[in-house]
Amino acid sequence: MPSIDVQAAGSLRRRAIWAGAWNVLSLLASQVMRLGGNLIIARLLVPEMFGLMVIATTVSVLLHLLSDVGLRQNIIQSPRGDDPLFLNTAWTVQIIRGFALFGLTLLLALASWLAQQASLWPANSTYADPQLPLVLAITGVSAIIYGLQSTKMDIAVRTLQQKRVVLIDLGSQLVGLVVMLVVGYLTRSVWSLVAAGLVAALTSTVLGHVAMQGPSNRLQWDRGALDELVSFGRWILVSSMVGVLAMYGDRMWFGASMTEVELGVYSIAVLILGSIQNGLLRVIGSVALPAFSEAAREGDTERLKSLYYRLRLMVDLVMLFACGGFLTASPLLIGWMYDERYHGAGTMLAILSLSFFTLRYTLAHQVWLALALTKYQAMDNIIRLVTLWAALPLLLALGGTHWAIWGVALHTFPTLVLIVYVNCKLGMFSLKRELIVLPALGAGALCGVLLTDFFNWL
Repeated sequence: MPSIDVQAAGSLRRRAIWAGAWNVLSLLASQVMRLGGNLIIARLLVPEMFGLMVIATTVSVLLHLLSDVGLRQNIIQSPRGDDPLFLNTAWTVQIIRGFALFGLTLLLALASWLAQQASLWPANSTYADPQLPLVLAITGVSAIIYGLQSTKMDIAVRTLQQKRVVLIDLGSQLVGLVVMLVVGYLTRSVWSLVAAGLVAALTSTVLGHVAMQGPSNRLQWDRGALDELVSFGRWILVSSMVGVLAMYGDRMWFGASMTEVELGVYSIAVLILGSIQNGLLRVIGSVALPAFSEAAREGDTERLKSLYYRLRLMVDLVMLFACGGFLTASPLLIGWMYDERYHGAGTMLAILSLSFFTLRYTLAHQVWLALALTKYQAMDNIIRLVTLWAALPLLLALGGTHWAIWGVALHTFPTLVLIVYVNCKLGMFSLKRELIVLPALGAGALCGVLLTDFFNWL
């Protein structure tokens, strides 16, 4: 008979495979809806509205990440992750955070309005748009909605039972898409984008409570649970605070240096790349962190290494192929999807696609989280922050926004030094494995060239 360890490994592998399969299905369906909806709404709205929404979304995400203490990651990683008292404490903290974020958003909306009254922004910049303060205030309601989300979703991710999580995500995205298109058709305004985000968040939160299995949440406070949340989350908070400034620093700088039209075109490139990359990261995170955490809780180092290497091979091949493909085929892709107003996004997307090369090392970050080595995640984001915020003003001064976009694409490369160092300490670095996957980059670039040549010939 197989040993208990073998049976456990087989069970984990099967659950991970099914979780991965559901999340890949979700990724494909999500991208079809997201890109399809964007193609339609881009014809209903003018580029300036996308530029305005980029700022509002960036502010919302900035506030969320600046206060992120890793509640979901803690629930997935912690030995107490299925304890109702621990879960209710985390839920209570989450609600308090949501209301605090909404209050901060209102303060920023007021500051934005006062800055406009004092004419502090260039007249043609996105920050000077008179609609921005109200858009910020209304968008901020999503913080309260997300704060009420059920921890049942986190439990399902922890145990790799993610079918309903995927269906809820897709359902809420579909509802948001319908709202965006209907409101966009009726109003031809930025409020279609605002309404879509709020309705999608509300749908996800409600379904998380009523459609997921598990104990219902209630307001509860446990000092021991809170101490664990703080202990795990302090480095996550530091990581998020600096990481968000690195992740969204480009939009902060470009909001003042680009016109609304230019920022709207840039947002299309960011939207396409971001939707694909975030989808891939969601698949990776939903499978890797629960699987790595389960192996780490059991103290099985060899099993953890085996899982890491197996997933790394798949992630590397996909990411490197995508990097090469987007590098050469992005102008063709944008030309297919959008009218001539957005064609400049093709070159931007090609440059930004270089970020796929370092994005694949996100899998190493999941190992660090599973082992509670959250300080390295913070160090990684500090390197990104320093690099980006040092490079962007210099590149903007020397070569304008075109040079600055190159800085956005390449600013994550210095983090490779830290990743190699930490993985060597953990015994999870192999130069042979790093080199053997590199031909996938060339294969993706070649496919992009051939595809472009073929359609140009037609």
